[in-house]
Amino acid sequence: MKSAFKKIHSSKHSLDWGLVIAVTLCAVLSTLLIYSIVRSGINENEGVGDSYWQTQLISMIIGLLIAIILSFIDYRKLVKLWFIFVPLSLILVGLTFTSLAYQRAGADDQAWIRIGSFSLQPSEIMKIAFILSFGYHLSRDEEDMNKPLHMLLLLIHGAIPIGIVGLQGDYGTAIVFAAIFAFMICTAKISWKYIVAAPFLAAAAAAGMWFFALAEHHKRRITVLFNPGSDPEGMEYQQDLGMAALKSGGVFGKGLFADEKEYVYVPELHNDFIFAHAGQVFGFIGTLGILIVLAYICLKIFADSRVARDRLGRFICMGAFGLIFTHCLMNIGMVLKAAPVIGVPLPFLSAGGTAMVSMYIIVGLVLSTYSHRAINYNVFYDEDE
Repeated sequence: MKSAFKKIHSSKHSLDWGLVIAVTLCAVLSTLLIYSIVRSGINENEGVGDSYWQTQLISMIIGLLIAIILSFIDYRKLVKLWFIFVPLSLILVGLTFTSLAYQRAGADDQAWIRIGSFSLQPSEIMKIAFILSFGYHLSRDEEDMNKPLHMLLLLIHGAIPIGIVGLQGDYGTAIVFAAIFAFMICTAKISWKYIVAAPFLAAAAAAGMWFFALAEHHKRRITVLFNPGSDPEGMEYQQDLGMAALKSGGVFGKGLFADEKEYVYVPELHNDFIFAHAGQVFGFIGTLGILIVLAYICLKIFADSRVARDRLGRFICMGAFGLIFTHCLMNIGMVLKAAPVIGVPLPFLSAGGTAMVSMYIIVGLVLSTYSHRAINYNVFYDEDE
């Protein structure tokens, strides 16, 4: 009994509390921001009611519990279950091509499934499965990865999720998967020859997407970035409103519980444009604080990758870093009219139960690598392994 207590006590002391507190601070803030939107009634016409902030609160609690539990489990054992979670994630994503799929209001893609009153975005689960399975693939094949056949297999591994979500029309998530792949593979012992060739391959892929995959409205979302003011009533409408909301808060903001008339209406304010609402509620000071916390989360995950006990742990951390960093960059870029509107939520802040729980699971994987970095005493870890 004394030995078991020592194991649990040692594991608790190895928890990365800085990371846990930072992500939970964002999640609490998210619930308050969504409650503010519901209370004001500004997006009531989009069906944004009490269930949104309640879902966010419940998802935060569930996600936090899962993350803490994962921190006790050896990540090296989790990845060996790839034969369970990879097929499961593929099956769930495959359901988006069936009658169970539906297109969320305001979205261009059919990337959700609904079973009764429960809705789910399977690509969020596939992100977790990809980080674990690709990290395991890299850790087992790193010494031979620069051989053409081995590199081809790695590229196929990365292309599968990118291609599937691309077929859904979810190009934002496809970019996120590509970024995760890039961060993880560049962390491995990749030859400089592949690094030199990568920009040319990326340019060729982008050209192929432009001419053969993107619809006209997708192209316009990109071209307006280089010609601001060319389509104020169309593609720029939502971003112009987002910028207006962001600026309207001034230095200190209007507060969480201002009247509806004081807030600027923005479509999807609770989701993709939650950062704009943070601007009008908390002002420049508040949004700067949010940016600092998000930067801290990214840098903390990167720092944890440097102290991981093995290459697998480092790959998992860098996959998590690539995921969260890319989400932040693309989402805030949308609000600032520096990136096209492609439906990428802001981690731990945008509304969405699946996204909240999946982000906490990603953090839980990082916590697992941190708690097992150099500790031989853990509930689910055998010292003799």
